[in-house]
Amino acid sequence: MSADGVTRVLFVCLGNICRSPTAEAVFTNIVEARGLAGDIDIDSCGTSGWHKGEPPDERATREAARRGYDMTALRGRQIELRDFERFHYILAMDYANLSELQAMCPAAFSGHLGLFLEFAAGVDEEEVPDPYYGGDAGFSHVLDLVEAASEGLLSALQRRD
Repeated sequence: MSADGVTRVLFVCLGNICRSPTAEAVFTNIVEARGLAGDIDIDSCGTSGWHKGEPPDERATREAARRGYDMTALRGRQIELRDFERFHYILAMDYANLSELQAMCPAAFSGHLGLFLEFAAGVDEEEVPDPYYGGDAGFSHVLDLVEAASEGLLSALQRRD
């Protein structure tokens, strides 16, 4: 938590158009529903800059909307070194992106850098798979994993306070 009492969470995938914006939308929805929007700041980004400024993938947006999550205002961005100064939790969707983050992580970073699914109780998977080259079922599966991990993350943050 920062001096202003706000915990900052950053979700990271490769292009910031599928998994991490899905996590941002789901976690934001849960945090707002619990009346904690002023306590937790949420963002997402990608380790690559391929999709800077672009909206989330249409399939991700469509699947999220089916479950009541709005991703239309989100836009892709690439991680920056200053994100390590701003965020307390930087959560990667998979090992490849976690490795990229670890390679660029400043020694002074004192937050939590890890996999998002660490927080998903009852989930056997360690990584949120990239649905980009698959069908709609992949985006639905990502939502299942993200919902489970989001609930677990919020519980962990509340226990910590």
